[in-house]
Amino acid sequence: MSGTGRARRLRALVRKETYQVLRDPASILIAFVLPVVLLFLFGYAVSLDVRGVPIGVVVERGSAPAVDLAAAFSASRYFEVSRARDRREITPRIIAGELRGMVVIPAQFAERLASGEDAPVQVITDGASPNNASFIALYAAGVLRTWLAGRAASGEGPGAEPPVALEPRVWFNPELESRATITPGSIAIVMTMIGTLLTALVVAREWERGTMEALFSTPASIVEILAGKLVPYLVLALGATFACALIARHVMGVPLRGSWLALLVLSCAFLFPALGQGLVISALTRNQFVASQVALFSGFLPALLLSGFLFEIDSMPTPIQWLTHVVPARYFVTSLTTLFLAGDVWPLFFAQIGPMLAIGAVFFLVAVLTTRKRLD
Repeated sequence: MSGTGRARRLRALVRKETYQVLRDPASILIAFVLPVVLLFLFGYAVSLDVRGVPIGVVVERGSAPAVDLAAAFSASRYFEVSRARDRREITPRIIAGELRGMVVIPAQFAERLASGEDAPVQVITDGASPNNASFIALYAAGVLRTWLAGRAASGEGPGAEPPVALEPRVWFNPELESRATITPGSIAIVMTMIGTLLTALVVAREWERGTMEALFSTPASIVEILAGKLVPYLVLALGATFACALIARHVMGVPLRGSWLALLVLSCAFLFPALGQGLVISALTRNQFVASQVALFSGFLPALLLSGFLFEIDSMPTPIQWLTHVVPARYFVTSLTTLFLAGDVWPLFFAQIGPMLAIGAVFFLVAVLTTRKRLD
């Protein structure tokens, strides 16, 4: 009898909890939507394959062998080639981050190849991304070997020991030290999480305690209240960013070739959307625990996977590449890496600041509209 009663109580509890789960959209989202989203992110965005890497191929003289070798690079699936006749056309694009390196086929290439002398082909790579620099050098060597083998098979070149070799050269990070490139990106990822959590948790705590309602009873407008919340945390987050930069420079030995002014401007532009996202989260959730989970999912994970910090954006599927344009960390990672390793490249910085400010403005507008709607 007691066993039957326990079974009946257990069935009643299971039924009650089942109804509770079905009435709770959050449980359905966690059980079905979240795994699918994460699976797509990890399955498509997380890729160690490098394909379609943008590089420049400089043909200093349009001889038949030089043009043929340039065509071999263009035909490779690993490269997306921009051709030029002078390396000065390519250099600014490498500095700006548009290209990851360049292959220089010298003017005397055909003559040296015909005479049997050494005919070096120079490969210049961007050391700000050591993995890509190594991949480019390896893939370039593979293209060159395939091209030489094709010439040998057609009788146009020697069958063994061809006098063509690559001369690799690495810019910005000649030692290919991973710490020099990982640390600036790490600052961007860390500040994404800290910036989002600062406003999400603190403001959500005020919602829980009821102090936000007290603020709304004052003559201040919602825009003024939210801006007042934003500014102190912006200053606090700026202090944390500069502390991270000082540690990177003086403790970790990462060179800081840019100016502190540039770091200040870039950090302000980035923290605007990061803190704004926290305001939106706090307005929507009004609960510290939920706010922390949403901040982790919507802030940290996209910044880690879709910013180009760990995985090359050019190697991601096109829809994922489009998605990365709404991730503020994408622009901050690029800017910080350039600032630390190359210096003040203001044309690149301005190209990154604009999208960050636009995303921040959208977040702030959504926070204002959401807060007003919940107060009505």
